[in-house]
Amino acid sequence: MEISNKPKLFIVDDDAVYLKALEIQFLETNKYEVITFETGELCVANLHLQPDIVILDYHLDGIDKNAINGLKTLDEIKKFNSEIPVIMLSCQDKIEVAVKCMQHEAFDYVVKSETDFLRLKKTIALILLQKKMKKQLSWYMDRM
Repeated sequence: MEISNKPKLFIVDDDAVYLKALEIQFLETNKYEVITFETGELCVANLHLQPDIVILDYHLDGIDKNAINGLKTLDEIKKFNSEIPVIMLSCQDKIEVAVKCMQHEAFDYVVKSETDFLRLKKTIALILLQKKMKKQLSWYMDRM
């Protein structure tokens, strides 16, 4: 079995077409291992797979009206491991929604639009850079 050094992305969205489109776009970059889920429950149940980053839809009630929403899923992810960066996605371009996500410790909030993939790529690059810098700083601090 081959072990991948690529960052592992979890993408969680109840819109199957949008989910598949994001998966394809990220796989085409050949920079990430991508795992997709249609519900927050499935995402939470698979956190043991240790994602590096989670991209998470805000609503998540398109398939099952009783499914946990994005904020509850975000809270469960943070309970499991507070260090997992979560990027929230939504069609809602409302500051209140973005603020609520940030209060629940999301790394960023991205509005679904024709440019969302570019914004996601930039945010992921920033997350990976921060992780690298943290690791380097830790390495230097251990030697002092």
